[in-house]
Amino acid sequence: MVKIQHLNRVPELQSRRSLDLVHKSPAPAPTLSTLRELRESGHVHRSVKAEIRENLLARLRAGEPRFPGIVGFDDSVLPHLERALIAGHDVVLLGERGQGKTRLIRTVVGLLDEWTPVIAGCEINDHPYAPVCGRCRALGEDEIVVAWKHRSERYGEKLATPDTSVGDLIGDVDPIKIAEGRTLGDPETVHYGLVPRTNRGVFSVNELPDLAERIQVALLNVLEERDIQVRGYNLRLPLDVLLIASANPEDYTNRGRIITPLKDRFGAEVRTHYPKSIDDELVLIRQEALADIGADVPDHLVEIIARFTRLVRESSAVDTRSGVSARFSIAAAETAAASAVRRAALTGEDLPVARVCDLPGIVHTLRGKVEFEVSEEGREIEVLSHLLRRATAETFRGTLGGADLAPLLDKFAEGAQIESGEMVGATELLRRIGRVEGLAKIMSRIGMGEGDESPGHAAAALEFALEGLYLMRRLSKDDIAGAAVYRT
Repeated sequence: MVKIQHLNRVPELQSRRSLDLVHKSPAPAPTLSTLRELRESGHVHRSVKAEIRENLLARLRAGEPRFPGIVGFDDSVLPHLERALIAGHDVVLLGERGQGKTRLIRTVVGLLDEWTPVIAGCEINDHPYAPVCGRCRALGEDEIVVAWKHRSERYGEKLATPDTSVGDLIGDVDPIKIAEGRTLGDPETVHYGLVPRTNRGVFSVNELPDLAERIQVALLNVLEERDIQVRGYNLRLPLDVLLIASANPEDYTNRGRIITPLKDRFGAEVRTHYPKSIDDELVLIRQEALADIGADVPDHLVEIIARFTRLVRESSAVDTRSGVSARFSIAAAETAAASAVRRAALTGEDLPVARVCDLPGIVHTLRGKVEFEVSEEGREIEVLSHLLRRATAETFRGTLGGADLAPLLDKFAEGAQIESGEMVGATELLRRIGRVEGLAKIMSRIGMGEGDESPGHAAAALEFALEGLYLMRRLSKDDIAGAAVYRT
């Protein structure tokens, strides 16, 4: 069994759902403010793709992390993505839901320079050496004021929806500027969309095939000619942008909802996948599950959840085209932790520790995250409950399968019964079980060490052993109104 530290003890593995790498403790911005100072400093103007290429190669040579927080892609997805970025290609990430595509896209921003110079007040982030918009080109060198943008401000993202317009992505005529007296042909009347406003940065389109075909057409010039057109204006703005899109493989086909010319313009298609090993699944759950719920989720429960998620993905009852998101396992761990906190509040426990009795609740909570085959309609709870029992049994065999549990079985030799359940506190459960020889060895085998000596941890270990013995048909169990009665 892989030893994974507890949720509330690993701050460095807590959720990274935002652009933490680019937001974390930025260095102070340079103080250069004039074009002359910038030139004298030796600053070199590079395109976004050249900037990312050079920074990526520098990290590769130094052996530094390139995509922090990405789990399970080291030998599969990341080499393909790195080759695409070095080649200067725009990229499409193809994968089912919940495979970390958006997270991976956002980490690419960390390959940008931490600070980059722009012309102050420019809507499209013109470089002081190479202004492209009409306003900036009209400025004299002495009129250019240099401002500095952090890499976190050089990222744009749009979730593709059917109501997305060309104006949202590319731009449109601004009626307010017309009302102020400017002529309709004046380029200054253009209100820029998200793509030009991310000029000299990274722009992401999530679920690209969901864009209407006429909106996809608007992206053709951005990808090939690197410019934009707005409502017939004689306007050519050479954009400097890296475009990364995400899509579901089912939709990203010639027969799906993507137009062939747009598909052809992306330089690279990179397939993502769910974690391939149980170790990666464990690390992912630990990294992403919220740590501020206030409960400890022991290693054996995290392993059960990881195995449960993998069994659901592999089940013939589940629609494989839809997939089972990584959010399924993350939410399962959080739900188990929340159940432990609720029990502690009702029973007065000091340290909430999740137990096996907290797992059945995740079946009802998370069934909406799984798309079942039509033939399985009405059996969703039955299917998930069966797979959860299988995951528990597999984890038991891998951890306590060879352990000496005779002292625990001896408790039942004379027909004794032990009642557990979600509302049975740890201290009360330990009282009902009584003293068990070899408890420390049981706890050690399931990954509990120093610091795991509370009644909650002991109760979690013994309840797991009882459930495993039941699944191995060494004990019987009666489920009665949320309680579990173990007997011979």
